[in-house]
Amino acid sequence: MSNVLDRFKLDGKVAWITGGSSGLGLEIAKAYHEAGAKIVFNDVNKELVKKGLENYKKLGIDVYGSACDVTNEKQVTAFAAAVTEKVGPIDILVNNASIIKRIPMTEMTLEQWNAVVQTDLTGPFVCSKAVIPSMIERGGGKIINMLSVMSELGRETVSAYASAKGGLRMLTKNICAEYGPDNIQCNAIGPGYLYGEATEPLKHKRGDGSRHPYDNFIISRTPARRWGEAEDITGLAVFLASGASDFINGQIIYADGGILAYMGKDPMEQE
Repeated sequence: MSNVLDRFKLDGKVAWITGGSSGLGLEIAKAYHEAGAKIVFNDVNKELVKKGLENYKKLGIDVYGSACDVTNEKQVTAFAAAVTEKVGPIDILVNNASIIKRIPMTEMTLEQWNAVVQTDLTGPFVCSKAVIPSMIERGGGKIINMLSVMSELGRETVSAYASAKGGLRMLTKNICAEYGPDNIQCNAIGPGYLYGEATEPLKHKRGDGSRHPYDNFIISRTPARRWGEAEDITGLAVFLASGASDFINGQIIYADGGILAYMGKDPMEQE
């Protein structure tokens, strides 16, 4: 009888992380490498790919990376073919590439709206479409879509992003419905607010020792009373890419410290 931990191994699997040159995509790739997978990634231009290759080299991870715009079907098809030829057929796809534009809806141009929706929703459609036929031929595969708590919640200035992530939530369920019979599991991860390079300045206390207002807002809205870390997401990403999740399909799992379960502190309640 095999050890239960063997079910979480990704030995020999080829994992494609879109937008995987840095940030959470890089952290997921690192976790997949540690679990035994072969890593491939793309980013939208050569400069970002070069940065990504340098990041992986520092980590001692051998990768295949190339410039590819996830909204361009010809580029995506060519990238998937190159990966199959040089590394092997893609077993795991993580639709991680994403952009956000914080602009009030009535001030947002159609061009800006389309840029977000194309990257955050159409991109996962194009990339999934590129790998599903091969997965069917080989008896199955894993697709993981990266969502956000904005897949469920509205906020000012993020109409395009929230709409795209909400659409990706339903694309996740539809891929499950269409290709579950082919042993393809498509699930999604919805991170909460993560601590990283972009949010690091918000963590510093101000001169009077008080928290930055936004830091205070996140802490007060999160039952865990902290920001998320990459490690809060990567273990879940490994699980959903592994054989341990073979009977889990079409699910959206929010790793948000409890934000979506919490209305916030009663303003009448004293600290």
